[in-house]
Amino acid sequence: MTDLMKHWSIDAAGRENLKFVESPIPTPGPAEILVRVAAVSLNYRDKLLVDDGFGLQRMVTPLTPGSDMAGKVIAVGSSVDRFQPGDRVISTFIPGWIDGVGPGNARQPTHGSLGGGYQGVLAEYVALNQEWAVKVPGGLSDVAASTLPCAGLTAWTGLVERGNLHSGQTVLVQGTGGVALFGAQIALAHGAETIVISGSDEKLTRARELGVHHAINRNKHDWVEEIYRITGDRGVDHILEIVGGAHLDQSLRAAAVGGRISLIGVLEGFEISGGFASFAQKRLVVEGIQVGHRRALEDFAHAVEMNGIKPVVDAEYGLVDLPAALDHLTRGPFGKIVVTVN
Repeated sequence: MTDLMKHWSIDAAGRENLKFVESPIPTPGPAEILVRVAAVSLNYRDKLLVDDGFGLQRMVTPLTPGSDMAGKVIAVGSSVDRFQPGDRVISTFIPGWIDGVGPGNARQPTHGSLGGGYQGVLAEYVALNQEWAVKVPGGLSDVAASTLPCAGLTAWTGLVERGNLHSGQTVLVQGTGGVALFGAQIALAHGAETIVISGSDEKLTRARELGVHHAINRNKHDWVEEIYRITGDRGVDHILEIVGGAHLDQSLRAAAVGGRISLIGVLEGFEISGGFASFAQKRLVVEGIQVGHRRALEDFAHAVEMNGIKPVVDAEYGLVDLPAALDHLTRGPFGKIVVTVN
């Protein structure tokens, strides 16, 4: 092992400010583990941070981006008791959120995440507090495991941890990105009737191959009317709202009486809007989802292992090829984009 490692760094918004640099390999502190990174899964937030500076002004710079990592523990600090060298681990998205309602207050509701407030994981090695990691579920490669901490856990939190999903219910996921496809797979594993909407017939065909029951092309149909037709006007019990903005109104219309909408995505902006009549008269629960805590990630990892869920990875890129991976993310992948490291 050399004394230096390669990693990505950014100190201002814009792709031109993204640099591939060398730094000393970190030395783990007493409560830290040193991980040789094997794979990093990208999220839409990573693109927003690099290209638009999303939240970058509130972070320590230069910042190593990226939050979702899988790798192998190669050294541990003197007080570490959760892991040992050789363990395969994944990172947690929000450091220190072990269980419960989580950190923050009304004025500052969050204290940041890896690659956003804390140094990220697009590096050959990372040192993490031992509380910020979970063991890789059996049967998953490093590439597959790296997709669990954000996209997978977000879908799990909305549908299971908060939504109490059960067999016989109906679930709608929007699009065919990472969160959406995890949502579809989680719904299918729970025996729920599963609906996917997308603007691509090709992606809808691939979604059907995963086992989804209904696939709606939003460019060819009024997808809310299609929901009414499919459900006999009953509507949908659970909706993963991944588009955001004014699109929420369509989800309010598509939801069943007593249904639940998990607010996740911001593709159409950070300001949401929708009709009050649907919201009130249907007695809906509309809840913002910020990924989830470590205990839920441990539950999800166990469910992945027990149910044989295989994360959908559209493409892999080498560490040096991060800009090309971000371009693919911009185009809209089917599932996840993963950067392989070691």
